[in-house]
Amino acid sequence: MTSSDGFVPNPDAAELAAVNQQIAETMQYPDVTSSEGLAAVRGADFALSRDLKQSVSERTIPGPGGDLVLRIIQPEGPVKAVMIDIHGGGWCIGTPQEDDWINDYYADHSQIATVSIDYRLAPEHPVPAPIDDCVAGALWVAENAVAEFGTDRLLLHGASAGGHLAAVTLLRLRDEHPEVAERIAAISLVYGAYDVSGTPSRRLADHTTLVLPGHWVRGFIDNAFPDLDGEQRRDPSISPLFAKLDNLPPALFTVGSLDPLLDDSLFMSSRWQAAGNHADLDVWPDGVHGFNNMAPNTGHAVAERISSWFNARLSA
Repeated sequence: MTSSDGFVPNPDAAELAAVNQQIAETMQYPDVTSSEGLAAVRGADFALSRDLKQSVSERTIPGPGGDLVLRIIQPEGPVKAVMIDIHGGGWCIGTPQEDDWINDYYADHSQIATVSIDYRLAPEHPVPAPIDDCVAGALWVAENAVAEFGTDRLLLHGASAGGHLAAVTLLRLRDEHPEVAERIAAISLVYGAYDVSGTPSRRLADHTTLVLPGHWVRGFIDNAFPDLDGEQRRDPSISPLFAKLDNLPPALFTVGSLDPLLDDSLFMSSRWQAAGNHADLDVWPDGVHGFNNMAPNTGHAVAERISSWFNARLSA
């Protein structure tokens, strides 16, 4: 039971400060609970644009709600592991394509194949639909990893809502498919939401909070978890902070110090470690929600850190 916790030295604090200032001056926050506002946010591009080094393909498999698309990035040469990636977007927006640059980086620097799941989005498909899709995608990867990629070793990665979905997917696999969960060497959880009823830092978010102001946090949660009161939102099946966390793989928690989801990572990493698992926690100073997707130099540093951490876990 080990951990390394603390602030990460930022290689380009000036870049991050400039990005935060630009966000404060220019970012718009439409009502994500309205069809017009949600359409506007879905039309925005929050991802870094970078050239890809690896080949990209898509595979369609049967899913719980119909066809389920998996986006695959595979490096040349032998593959050390297959990483199941779950994209972010408040359960309501986002696509696997938005994770191309980071998955391409992991494929190139960790010699892993990445499979990103195009899960159904809320409010059209509220939870548990996205969870069911992610579990189905993970089971397909587990069943086909050796034949498709030449390895049976698995990794999990998710950011924002994808961090929540990755954590819940892991718990479902542990409880329902332990033979699959045992093959997951490590999980990377990037500024995820683990208590959808609201940790203190999330409840303190207001109109001045960058990227995820209070009404966006509440709006995304209401879209994805409708008709549930606070106590129902603490159900361990949807709020993994309240689940039993024994027998889980090593985890790296990554979050910015200005993120309203900061407490989710602080609390979850502590409970992960207390349950007897390895947990590392990286808090990036002055990082807002999604900071690594908006500041190229800092984003590269985060990718390098997670890739190096994966490499260490795969070599352990």
